[in-house]
Amino acid sequence: MRLNWVFLVFVLFHNALYAESINELAYKLKASVVKVHVATKSGGHGVGTGVVVGKDLVATSCHVLANSSGVKISKFGENFIPNAMKADWKHDICIMRFQYLDLTPVALGDSERLKYEQTIFSIGFPGGPPKPQTTQGKIKALYGFDDSQIVRTDASFVMGASGSPVFDVEGKLVAISTFKSPGRGGAYFYNVPVKWVQALMSAPDTTSLNTNELPFWDAPELQRPFFMRVVLPYQNEKWADLKVIAQEWISKEPTSPEAFFYAGVAEENLGDLAKANQYFQQVLSMHPQHVATLVELGLIANRAGRTDEVEKTHVALKAIDGDLDAEFSNALKLATNQ
Repeated sequence: MRLNWVFLVFVLFHNALYAESINELAYKLKASVVKVHVATKSGGHGVGTGVVVGKDLVATSCHVLANSSGVKISKFGENFIPNAMKADWKHDICIMRFQYLDLTPVALGDSERLKYEQTIFSIGFPGGPPKPQTTQGKIKALYGFDDSQIVRTDASFVMGASGSPVFDVEGKLVAISTFKSPGRGGAYFYNVPVKWVQALMSAPDTTSLNTNELPFWDAPELQRPFFMRVVLPYQNEKWADLKVIAQEWISKEPTSPEAFFYAGVAEENLGDLAKANQYFQQVLSMHPQHVATLVELGLIANRAGRTDEVEKTHVALKAIDGDLDAEFSNALKLATNQ
């Protein structure tokens, strides 16, 4: 018992140091995060977030700027007006160019080496406060898209946070907060990769804020990525609909663990546990620490009374993160009470 208490004290101490380290990084990085202001053509005012990514360059989400009648950024009580910008309307990344913007660029990370459950933090202006706010979270899913991957985290954001930088624990920029899902079951928060920011830096400048091109996430329903199309059927428990979309996803992207995960969830809830297990095992063959799949298999084992498999799930989740095991324990209690 004493050893368990010693371990608990060690974990708490380690977590406290970890949180302190992120807080120190965030404090320094806030100097490179700006508030973006736009004037709409109807006379309104919009707010977003930007991050300094190079000398006199500020990246943000294009949808913050699109078709506005004017834009500026503010920092340390001063306003700055861009003289040009670079735009990747499809991927929703814009880079504004300024003259004599005396702000330090952040270090750019590698969005291709991100991992599930990796700790991240974002800095932005959710709700438009006077000072930037920090939100910490973890990467919950990675979705291959075009030449990179979309990053889903549990670090929530609201209006005003579009364009917020997402950093790894070393303080390197890895993504830009961009859009979230609809639905009653809790929103999913998506971020576009820093790889697209880096690619855009070599693009030609423009001075136009006008566009007819929609970002990929705002396309008509059937033209949206599969990872978006599964959300509402999943949250609304439309299992037959989810099955159809997931199977199409698998046929188009047979190396996506997320496609197999949603197919497994659909089959599980439609009553074909053997098929569900096949899909879930396929996920684990590609991604052995896929947390959502481990939890689903643990819940299936619990319903079947296979306590040894439930215990293996506890062990696997503890090895990834103790908080995940606590969440699994709560899910078991809820399942027992239903």
